[in-house]
Amino acid sequence: MSPNKHREQPTNGFPPGFLWGAATSSYQVEGAAREDGRAPSIWDTFTAERGMDSGEEACDHYHRWPADADLMAQLGMNAYRFSLAWPRIVPDGTGAVNPAGLAHYDRMVDGLLERGITPVPTLYHWDLPQALQDRGGWTSRATADAFAAYAEVCLDALGDRVDTWLTVNEPWVVSVLGYRLGLHAPGEQDLRTSLLVAHHLLLAHGAATQRIRERRPAARVGIPLSLFPNYPVTDDPADAAAAWGSDGYTNRWFLDPVLRGRYPADTVELFEGLVGPLDWVRPGDLDLIGARPDFVGVNYYTRRRISAAPADGLPWRVLPAQPGVPVTDSGWEDVPEVFQDLLVRLHRDYDIPLLITENGGVWNAEPGPDGRVRDAGRVRALRAHLLALSRAVDAGAQVLGYLHWSLLDNLEWAEGYGQRFGLVHVDRATQRRTVKDSARYYAAVIAANRVVDDTDDLAGKA
Repeated sequence: MSPNKHREQPTNGFPPGFLWGAATSSYQVEGAAREDGRAPSIWDTFTAERGMDSGEEACDHYHRWPADADLMAQLGMNAYRFSLAWPRIVPDGTGAVNPAGLAHYDRMVDGLLERGITPVPTLYHWDLPQALQDRGGWTSRATADAFAAYAEVCLDALGDRVDTWLTVNEPWVVSVLGYRLGLHAPGEQDLRTSLLVAHHLLLAHGAATQRIRERRPAARVGIPLSLFPNYPVTDDPADAAAAWGSDGYTNRWFLDPVLRGRYPADTVELFEGLVGPLDWVRPGDLDLIGARPDFVGVNYYTRRRISAAPADGLPWRVLPAQPGVPVTDSGWEDVPEVFQDLLVRLHRDYDIPLLITENGGVWNAEPGPDGRVRDAGRVRALRAHLLALSRAVDAGAQVLGYLHWSLLDNLEWAEGYGQRFGLVHVDRATQRRTVKDSARYYAAVIAANRVVDDTDDLAGKA
């Protein structure tokens, strides 16, 4: 995974050794929630308390992963991002290790490698053991220490075969949706608590990065961040200032400590004005957090349109999709040019290799009478985003690979099973997998290692 060099002429192509694959997470796809010693996670508790769709069965990937891996291999993928379930491996969050849980991932890593697929595990994709939540969860600094110990268990078991690791998925989403807005587990609503949790998540990333480098110095480690470019809705300086403030809240609050060893001063000033001193930041914390990763995982879906009107206790307002701009079936703007701008900005401002760890959208196409899933919207969007990615590479961005979200239609957290992100359709009643047109198109891109036209033949429409 060496960073690609700047290319003088657009090629719509990608460098040799580029990682092509897809992504999932344990709670969203595994199921088997009560099997082989797995203990409850905060998402088991949250969905049960609120009567929501749960990951009790999900896509049954826990049992069906060999067939799913066969599908990936047939599509030409050479990488798979999945997450390790902390409550499956260390059910109490600390202490005793569950051998059956580790054995599952041991078999899975071997199975991926046998198929020529590089395993890219995420250590934490939101399914915190409920036992740790009962002891304070991410509001407790001790949880970051527990995460480092859990990371060591995973490294000792899998590190001889895994050379690319991801630490904490989307700390912004965990801290904001879980602790400020109450939309995700554990469902709390307090800005100060949200900022405390964000710091502890970054501490966990830093501690895990340190352990990986100590135990597996040849491995690469990154953190997958949800990055939302913020655009002012008018040319008014007040809207521009609001958009920059929102960028600090969504992006720089995580990019700057991880890559520069400090929180952005303007955002510190804003938050201290809202919640008081950020007195949980201790000496040495930012040195640990700011030991630069080998790459940043980029999770990109859409942009944020910002106006200066205050909302929800913050000095800006996020506006809905702009009229006339294409949207996905979930209502998110489908704006691939923003993806290109984001990658170029990351290269310019932070000069760090990038791995696209999530990119995709909701298109709820179902099988037709002939059984085929004609998700033309996803085909168009995939091609446009890959063109944007190639152009960013031509502009100098160091991109190591692209992992589409998601491999399978899965549990979309609080949105349940109503949103389909997958390249592969999953029938909820039968668990039957159907490769969509978008997956066939993606396979054609992988085979060519360049963006191809979405002709009928390449998209599997002949």
